Amino acid sequence: MSTPRFLGLPPGVRHTTVGTPMGDVAALQATPAAGGCERQPALLVPGYTGSKEDFIALLQTLAAAGRAVTAIDMPGQYQSPGFVDPEEYTRVGLGRIVGEVALTLDDGPVHLLGHSFGGLVARETVISATVPLLSFTLMSSGPSAIGGARAADAQRLVAAIGQARTRRRLEEIWAEHLDAPTRASGVSPEIHAFLRERMVANHPDALVRMAEELLNATDRTPELAQSRLPMLVLYGENDDAWPPEAQSAMAAHLGADRVVIPGAAHSPNVEAPETTAEALTAFWNQIETKERGGV
Repeated sequence: MSTPRFLGLPPGVRHTTVGTPMGDVAALQATPAAGGCERQPALLVPGYTGSKEDFIALLQTLAAAGRAVTAIDMPGQYQSPGFVDPEEYTRVGLGRIVGEVALTLDDGPVHLLGHSFGGLVARETVISATVPLLSFTLMSSGPSAIGGARAADAQRLVAAIGQARTRRRLEEIWAEHLDAPTRASGVSPEIHAFLRERMVANHPDALVRMAEELLNATDRTPELAQSRLPMLVLYGENDDAWPPEAQSAMAAHLGADRVVIPGAAHSPNVEAPETTAEALTAFWNQIETKERGGV
């Protein structure tokens, strides 16, 4: 999971709730601290066990370019209410609500970004072709199911939750398996408390079903390529989730721009936020310039 390095909201960033026909979604929204929103908005979708806070270090810098930026908790994540029907926690179901959120950003087509599992979800929004989009960015997200140690972690979490899908069980899992490693990682007491709060606040059904989706995702790269939407594949040079070579091959198949963030691993949004924000802003601005008939 991404671990934010700070939680204080920068100037121009606020908590909000986005209402959609499928339910409310918790969000952080950033607007330029000075000047107006002259550029098209962006929507950021977190990964499995993540949340909107994973993007805190990016938001002010992205907004400073002159656009509104919204980062969300997907349903069942942290502060967003869960679905009534657990079967809605599919990539398609989550992709639908991402699309509904995009439609609330009524300043025209949006730039959509998905991190890790959020990339697998957001590509469903793109493939559905029901929402006007300007671009799509896959950040540290691969073409199909995750493997290796990350897959093993997800499998262990699902096994630990078992049939006792209660928040009480999540509290026990935190105490038994996650508390000591988190403390040993050297995070501050504030971040430690946040990580516990976020884990326990997740809906257990969401954790199980999202893990199953993450572990069983099929390769939809050919269908995604048919959208002909401008795309960016961005990842850390040391990504330990999907292999960098797999992400590079996916970018080639999509005809997408590709940016490798030096020194970063699976969360360049946390590990190298300024470099990541610069790359995203350059890509988004380039797309908008072309849309307006520029060079």
